[in-house]
This record gives sequence, structure tokens and C-alpha cells, in this order.
Amino acid sequence: MDNSKRKQGSNCESCNNYIYDEEYDYYYCDINLDEDEMYRFLTGSLTECSYYQSDDEYRVVRKQM
Repeated sequence: MDNSKRKQGSNCESCNNYIYDEEYDYYYCDINLDEDEMYRFLTGSLTECSYYQSDDEYRVVRKQM
């Protein structure tokens, strides 16, 4: 996996909405962002995303213990 293709963000790499497109060989945010949010995402100035969803599928299990 080429890390130069990945968008460096605050927590994008661990988000369920950050999808890899094999056909075009890049990652993208699957959420329909408004113009201001998209600008912050593309410039790397998005500090906290309100659409963040952890891709940690074991998180629920750990809470049950």
C-alpha cells in the first residue's frame, strides 16, 4: 500500500467512510461533504470530522467485557 496516495488527516485513516478505490488507486471520503468541509478536508485543515465512524469492529466487544 502506497502511503503517498493516502490523505493525511486527523483520523481519516481509521474511519469507515475513508474508502480505497482500486480502479483509480486512491482513497476518498465517502460522505457527501458540503463545500466548506470539502475544502478543509482537501487542504488538511479538517481537525475534527462530525461524520467519523471507527473501523474498529471489536470496539463493541471490548465494552461488553
